[in-house]
Amino acid sequence: MDELGYPDDEEKRLLRERHYNATIIKRMDLTEDLARFRIQCDEPVMPFEPGQYVAIGLGNWEPRLRGTQPEDVPIKKSRKLVRRAYSISCPMLHDAESPKAGELAPVDQIDYLEFYITLVRQGATAASKPPALTPRLFGKGEGDRICVERKITGRYLLGDIPADENVLMLGTGTGEAPHNAMATTLLSRGHRGKVVIATSVRYQSDIAYQSEHDELMRRFPNYCYLPLTTREPKNLEPNRPDYVGKQYLQTMFTTGKLAELVGDPLAPGNTHVFLCGNPDMIGYVPPGGDVPDRPGMLPLLRAAGFHDATETPGPGTIRFEKYW
Repeated sequence: MDELGYPDDEEKRLLRERHYNATIIKRMDLTEDLARFRIQCDEPVMPFEPGQYVAIGLGNWEPRLRGTQPEDVPIKKSRKLVRRAYSISCPMLHDAESPKAGELAPVDQIDYLEFYITLVRQGATAASKPPALTPRLFGKGEGDRICVERKITGRYLLGDIPADENVLMLGTGTGEAPHNAMATTLLSRGHRGKVVIATSVRYQSDIAYQSEHDELMRRFPNYCYLPLTTREPKNLEPNRPDYVGKQYLQTMFTTGKLAELVGDPLAPGNTHVFLCGNPDMIGYVPPGGDVPDRPGMLPLLRAAGFHDATETPGPGTIRFEKYW
């Protein structure tokens, strides 16, 4: 240890050997604050379903990325791990260097875990604690070691969806991650109904899987990917010929523009809906909670005839995951 009692370089090496059980094998940066990480565990991971999540971790002894909120780590926590759970994404298609290059790559046909992660530079408010994991994670690259918890869990699952029924997945930002895994699995099973992913982000540059989605739409006529933005010039400048306004999922749904872009009514009689991302978009209100002025998707979907998956199985069900 150093003179203050914190781990020195040799102890940090030993701590990594003791606690880390996986390696970052690929990192793909989309922006300074957005990246895809592929992590390979030392031991085979337990079987899991698309839509589930797992916790990853790094030691408090790891350096934080420059430009993120400083953190005062007490000595008693300086040798402990910080963890956070993330939904598991997937590459959707095998890379060019893979023996299966270009083929569908669902989660049960790859030997690594892929995550789609945003760097959180500081707490939401002045009183918030500094973010612990991503300022350390974004300082890591290919070959660096990390901890992946062995238990993969979660109830945000596809369930039994008949092959001819539609699947509509609505997400914000990195909330797209589990939908990528779900859609790839559906297509690999030969799903015949429409498989739709609509993701709302601030800028087009925040879309991490655009080329993969484009290729899947080329191959599968029933697959549709809609990248929706809110802060591009076309969203903010009414005088532009391509002006579309802010493409929030709630507005796109209630105005019928979402159904128009998909080319299907997306009616509860044959459509299953999945929601993942910003809680304001999802719109879950706990019993006795205050109803927000701007409703999320849950009350809008219920008003359109959809119902919670816990009530009645079959088409017209809504499943949701609060991503943060």
